[in-house]
Amino acid sequence: FWGYPSEEYDVVTEDGYILQLNRIPHGRANARCQGARPVALLQHGLLAEGSTWLTSLANSSLGFILADAGYDIWIGNSRGNSWSRRHLALSPKQEEFWAFSFDEMAKYDLPAMISFIEEKTGQKQLYFIGHSQGTTIGFIAFSTMPQLAQKIKMFLALSPVTTVIFTQSPFRKLAFFSDYRLKEMFGTREFLPHTTVGQLLLSRVCICSKVCKSILAMIFGFNWKNTNMNAVPIFASLRSRRAANPLAWCIICCIPATSPVCESPFPSPQVGPPLYDVKDMEVPTAIWSVGLDCVADPRDIALLLP
Repeated sequence: FWGYPSEEYDVVTEDGYILQLNRIPHGRANARCQGARPVALLQHGLLAEGSTWLTSLANSSLGFILADAGYDIWIGNSRGNSWSRRHLALSPKQEEFWAFSFDEMAKYDLPAMISFIEEKTGQKQLYFIGHSQGTTIGFIAFSTMPQLAQKIKMFLALSPVTTVIFTQSPFRKLAFFSDYRLKEMFGTREFLPHTTVGQLLLSRVCICSKVCKSILAMIFGFNWKNTNMNAVPIFASLRSRRAANPLAWCIICCIPATSPVCESPFPSPQVGPPLYDVKDMEVPTAIWSVGLDCVADPRDIALLLP
């Protein structure tokens, strides 16, 4: 793609999910550079997939930019999206396949991918770059698994989501519904499955930029001065290919917390969702906040700062 080398691998998690892991081992102009390259793992956000890091032009897609800068790029795909819909024993048609949340993505998906990369490259540490849900699973994994945290040279969190006290997205309204009602509304399997009609509809709707702007701005928040409107129909059609467990949306419905913790919406042996305290996470971390983000509100992100 765009003249870059590409490799594809299957990674099996401890609980049997088969994840697709993609690699760009080098850029277009630095293939002959000798020595080990620094490794970077890019992890997508909610309702997304690894291709989000590569869907723009080569000079404006982070995956390609980092490859040209000399990094060995690995791109993860969380369970349930278009490229990670396989399991050793379950089918996506079975309800059991979708019985997961970002909690399992943190406990099983991320460790499996990092271990695979370590084995393949021989490098003991890597840079982890996450966006939205990608940061959530990073904070959970690195705060609860110290041995995994030691393998992270730096955690770069783009629009991190750990609390949703101030979120302005309409999805905040889901907090008023019970688990039973949410299951009735969205089901217990995949959410927004890929269909040809859906892909066509989204790409057509976004040709009308005013309609597309209004919808996307209301749900996610956008700085349209930094958005290539000619590419929006492409982004929209790709988004319709992504699937997720509908209850993963409950990340938006977390009970407001007064300290930076993540709350899992899924049942556990304890009373209420498990809490993940990220204050003592011993990983060098850099955070990026977007002022108009309706989900990762800058005031929520500020709670992560010392």
